[in-house]
Amino acid sequence: MDASQASSLGTTGGSGGNGLVNNQTNDAVNATPNDDPKQNLNQVINSIQKTLGLLHQLYLTVSSFNAASQLPLLQRLLIDDGKNPDEFTRDVLNDCIAKNQVTKGKTDAFKSLRKHLLEELEQTFPDEVESYREIRASAAAESKRLAQSQSILQNGDVKVKTEL
Repeated sequence: MDASQASSLGTTGGSGGNGLVNNQTNDAVNATPNDDPKQNLNQVINSIQKTLGLLHQLYLTVSSFNAASQLPLLQRLLIDDGKNPDEFTRDVLNDCIAKNQVTKGKTDAFKSLRKHLLEELEQTFPDEVESYREIRASAAAESKRLAQSQSILQNGDVKVKTEL
């Protein structure tokens, strides 16, 4: 790739993270519906010419591909922001694990708070806490009975019978 190709790529917006070419300029973005139709036509023509120029440059880079031209090709065709797909997947999984740990911490904190509140309430209102626990136990038993009768698993999924 020569310097003119590199500079023309930089002035037209380059390519997006998904491998698509971003051709919008500030003029096209700021256009209003009240603009002159000839000006709108000129903007469309300019956009098409820039797109065709970029496609031609990409064609030249790909058609003359060799080990030395790998870097310019990778600079023009960004996949996952230039990251290795394995690294991208690893980063996504690490983010999910971190969010899961935060959520688990919040859940544990609420369980601890509930337990502490029940202990405090039991000391102050022992009869009410006892009736609360009875209501909770009967509601849980009813929910379990209903789930079993409808073939619903405890996590809310439905059992599927496969017919062979």
